[in-house]
Amino acid sequence: MEIIYILIIGAVSGWLAGQIMKGGGFGLLWNIILGIVGSFVGGWVFNMLNISLNVGSATVNTIIQSVIGAVVVLFVAGLFRGR
Repeated sequence: MEIIYILIIGAVSGWLAGQIMKGGGFGLLWNIILGIVGSFVGGWVFNMLNISLNVGSATVNTIIQSVIGAVVVLFVAGLFRGR
């Protein structure tokens, strides 16, 4: 059940990251896929840096963390995409 929760949070995070990175996104589907990857990246980075968010509920903290990870993933993927 937790994996479904992570996938949903990742999909929402990917969409939000696509909105934040206007012009730097890859379209809705790819933003969602990269958002799911970014959700894992955000969780890993925050754990490695021992950063804890205390903004609201655990779900809000997870979404913020995932959006940050998704923005990073979209940015890095944009570097590899030819312009």
